[in-house]
Amino acid sequence: MRAIILAAGRGIRLNGDYPPKILLEFDGKSLLARHIETLQLYGIKQLSLGVGYQRAKIDQEIMSLGAGEFVKPVYNEDFLQSNCVTLWKMRDQLCCGEPVLLMDGDVLYDDRILGRLLNSGHQNCLLLDRDFSPGEEPVKVAVRDGVIVDFGKIIGTECDFFGESVGFFYLSAHTAEAIIACIENYLDQGRHDRPYEDAIHDVMGASSDTGFAFEDITGLPWIEIDFSRDIEQARNVILPRIRKKLGKVFGVGDQWQVDQQFAI
Repeated sequence: MRAIILAAGRGIRLNGDYPPKILLEFDGKSLLARHIETLQLYGIKQLSLGVGYQRAKIDQEIMSLGAGEFVKPVYNEDFLQSNCVTLWKMRDQLCCGEPVLLMDGDVLYDDRILGRLLNSGHQNCLLLDRDFSPGEEPVKVAVRDGVIVDFGKIIGTECDFFGESVGFFYLSAHTAEAIIACIENYLDQGRHDRPYEDAIHDVMGASSDTGFAFEDITGLPWIEIDFSRDIEQARNVILPRIRKKLGKVFGVGDQWQVDQQFAI
């Protein structure tokens, strides 16, 4: 199984002199290094990484991590456009004839979060967190009677509850192809500004064959890095909680065995 991570953008909302967000370091370790460790922990065989802004720095990090065989960069020269364009550039990697992981690159997270997704048992699955501050920015997941009824930044459907999408998706081969077909339609219409989440939303509503389940990861630490304040939140609040958990995993043999049994 392979993972697809989107990391091509400039991260202009950070409003400062920052490297590509996937190279941001927390406790001396880049987000890319953390992704690689977690993906390999769960038995993922290859990472296809969508790159663009400051590509050379990302290539250098891959080499310094000794991950040249595991990480295969895919370059999007149009990285100033939306992440939808990056995913289109990665269509061959996404449409590989088998299930894939699709992930945002700018997320600091506890590895148990990925385990929840990989072991959900559903053909298509996403993650939601009920503990968030509603507003225009978060991508939301609306649930009614245990079923996802809406997905996006604006929720227009009545629901029992909604949560924030983590930005990680487990996709069947059929759904991956449907998402790419939807993106192709956007681009043919000149709609290069659409986020890839719009394609997931449209595919969700198009057919029962592409229905999504969800896993609720409320209570597990994670954060998406969009603004400079998120960096401080990640370092001061999220990272200490992840450190505590990692200490349990790698410091105690029994806990390591528990996590290892979920590797795929």
